[in-house]
Amino acid sequence: MKEKILRTLSDLREYALHKDIEAAFLYHEEDSYLMRFANSAISLNTNEHLIRLEIMVFEGNRRSSYEMITDLSKLDEMKKGVDIAAEMVKYAMPLNYQPSIPHFTESHSDENAFDAGLAGMSGEERLAFFNESSRGLETEEITLSGIFSSGTNIFAQISIRSDHTQYFKTSDAQITMVLSHATLKWEVIAEQSAQKKTDLDSRDLHQQLSFLLDHYQTDPAQQIPVGKYDIVFGPAATGDLISFMNWIAFSGGSMKRGFSFLNEEHLGKQVFSDKFTLMDDPSRLETFPFKRDMMGIPRERFPIFEKGVFQSFTWYQDDADEFAAKPTGHNVYHKSLVLEGGDVDVKTVEDLVKMPRENDILYIPFLHYMNIVNPSKGLVTASSRFGALLLKKDGSLVVPFNVRVTQSLRDIFGEKVAWMSKQQTPYNTSSSYGARNPTAIVLPTFIRVNDLEISHSNESY
Repeated sequence: MKEKILRTLSDLREYALHKDIEAAFLYHEEDSYLMRFANSAISLNTNEHLIRLEIMVFEGNRRSSYEMITDLSKLDEMKKGVDIAAEMVKYAMPLNYQPSIPHFTESHSDENAFDAGLAGMSGEERLAFFNESSRGLETEEITLSGIFSSGTNIFAQISIRSDHTQYFKTSDAQITMVLSHATLKWEVIAEQSAQKKTDLDSRDLHQQLSFLLDHYQTDPAQQIPVGKYDIVFGPAATGDLISFMNWIAFSGGSMKRGFSFLNEEHLGKQVFSDKFTLMDDPSRLETFPFKRDMMGIPRERFPIFEKGVFQSFTWYQDDADEFAAKPTGHNVYHKSLVLEGGDVDVKTVEDLVKMPRENDILYIPFLHYMNIVNPSKGLVTASSRFGALLLKKDGSLVVPFNVRVTQSLRDIFGEKVAWMSKQQTPYNTSSSYGARNPTAIVLPTFIRVNDLEISHSNESY
């Protein structure tokens, strides 16, 4: 199959050369499987196999893009797509910069992040995994919902500039399990990300769910007062906060457009806590990495923050072209972000609950409906959901109704960071919309931030 894909791209390149068309081609193939649960039953069990071909044509400072859903057997149809893109470029608005055309100086193939065992899981295996993870936890009042999404992803490229190709193949799975009470309306969640089949751990999911279920059924639930709290964020909450930095922190293009809370003056300066070291590290297979970007630039470990000091903006090729900057190898569909762990040995929520505490601790595992309030100040807002706990300093636990956090990312990851756990976990941030693009961030399982304000507290679930 790989040979046929690359042969097809070579044929398209020859066609464009023959017609004197400056073109670049991006092939994307996904084999996707989705099992969805609702009310403790399978509500959807489906799969799809899709091939997309994006054809980009360049003419001076004009550029057009035409995407089609196709099949490897339809070469003539693809060639018509080249003609359509070539016609479109004549009517494209000229850019105020010269866009770069991919130029691969050598061929590159990477299948290290592909696992045939995960990619080949059957529907029966996915169902068995869900059943093992939730065994004995469902009742007439407590029902299960969630997803098991898995698949294979292939990207392949060629351009008019050389006959070299790039080829990437990954496997991935994203599991989300939610237990909800039909009348009280509370919800608890457990999630897992997998790059290979051996990453799947039904016992861990079961343990997470049963622990939270026990406390949500036995501990008192209440509205907690607004004000300042010491907060421990779980991996889902931290992962989404880090994801927002892609847009409003270290993107060079966003910075130039005034959509970032960082600028050139912050380079080399202390921005976050000295406990905060964030890298783009494509050696981490858990992140489904690209070891070359879509322009052919080799991708190595790239420091963004080291001990809180801002090291570099990341530059997408088109932004670098527009603002006369040097591209940094980040013309990729997702980065391989890794937030280094700290020095506190806490692996699970059970460990967190057992830790001695001098103050009340608000545990927020999941942030819901997060959005940007002010990008130039790094201000974001979100509400807690799915398994929050208030760990009282007297050793008791309370189930808090949902609360809202509206804070600057500079405050959340700044000097108020008390500790990070040694243990890291990959948190899956993949979107279920559009073309398959498996994405995960590796980060500490827990991060404690002191003295953060809760701006709103719900009166009920």
